[in-house]
Amino acid sequence: MYLTKEVKEEIFAKHGGKAENTGSAEGQIALFTFRINHLTGHLKNNRHDYNTERSLVKLVGKRRSLLDYLKKTEINRYREIIKELGIRK
Repeated sequence: MYLTKEVKEEIFAKHGGKAENTGSAEGQIALFTFRINHLTGHLKNNRHDYNTERSLVKLVGKRRSLLDYLKKTEINRYREIIKELGIRK
């Protein structure tokens, strides 16, 4: 499994402040980005996996809505997370 408990805790500790802070917008965006990168790699090898493609599109939409929320509420946190994760836009 690519996303173990330890990997999740590491992601939330790095971006969410603490490993227990799983509800922070930055932590969720970082987790979605990790999953998006994994699914993108999978789809490069399996072009006809349409279920994974649909999941990828849904994840990108969720991440986009969280980024929009962060942009509306706290622009500095938005800019930091974009720069840190290397997300375009």
